[in-house]
Amino acid sequence: MDAQSRRAGRPAPHRVVVLALAGLLPFELGIPHRIFGRAKDGAGRPLYEILTCGLAPGPVPTDADFAVDVAHGPELLATADTVVVPASYELGPVHSEGRLTPELAAALAHIGPATRLVSICTGGYVLAAAGYLDGRRATTHWASAEHFQSLFPAVRVDPGVLYTDDGNVLTSAGVAAGVDLCLHIVRRDHGAAVANDVARRTVVPPHREGGQAQFVDRPVPQPQLASTTAARAWALDRLHEPLRLSDLARQECVSVRTFTRRFREESGVSPGEWIIAQRVERARQLLERTDLAMEVVARETGFGTAQSLRKHVQAALGVSPTAYRRTFREAVVGG
Repeated sequence: MDAQSRRAGRPAPHRVVVLALAGLLPFELGIPHRIFGRAKDGAGRPLYEILTCGLAPGPVPTDADFAVDVAHGPELLATADTVVVPASYELGPVHSEGRLTPELAAALAHIGPATRLVSICTGGYVLAAAGYLDGRRATTHWASAEHFQSLFPAVRVDPGVLYTDDGNVLTSAGVAAGVDLCLHIVRRDHGAAVANDVARRTVVPPHREGGQAQFVDRPVPQPQLASTTAARAWALDRLHEPLRLSDLARQECVSVRTFTRRFREESGVSPGEWIIAQRVERARQLLERTDLAMEVVARETGFGTAQSLRKHVQAALGVSPTAYRRTFREAVVGG
């Protein structure tokens, strides 16, 4: 149930309020509106209501050659179920000293204690300066990670991931990683089927492999050496079978050592980690969409036993397969 009921007759959509700060990136401002705005229930009703506010109503300058006219002031934050803070290039003392301006502190004071907090890219500086990230794992753009950690030593910065999920506080890496994080939130709230539908409509992958380490500056591999696509496609068709590294390497006609190196260069993870992630994703689909016994789901996904299935799903999702099915199978069936 959402924080407030705003419509009579049925539960209100979850309200997402995006805080637009001076110097914001228009692309990042649009991410929550695009991703959450495309999430629908089985009857086609919106699952989220997305609104934008500023430190005051009126035009908010961006890093482009136009401003965004925002109708709402910071009081809107008090009505939010989720608050999203995109990046800004004009954070002033927030970025240079790690402290909030009085105006920004007053705005954030409107946020209720149960509100979910989300940052995109260097929007995490705002959450950190407000103390929301103290003692928590968080991320930001890889180019800012070292500075972020030095400015906020109480934060456990992970520069290698696309996003972090610490319950009611979530952070994303640079720019487009905000898409990954918002899709993750939709998936967490409403299941993989809804998130996958949003991803298809937005023409983005429902889940990107690896972390942002793959985007850090590095020498570009030679084109003729830069593909493990055939091996991945081969593996995806055989997730239910034992997959040996030598078999994967054979699909690309290279040695195991060469294949492993190229795979990690391209994806940021090892072949084994990638296979486990694909098997977990396949398990999620079967848990949501079928009533197959756990032993059957384990065989279909290549985990072999229900015990192994439980171990890997618990590690990846934080819940058991049974708990995941109970939550999301009911959501899918209920529509």
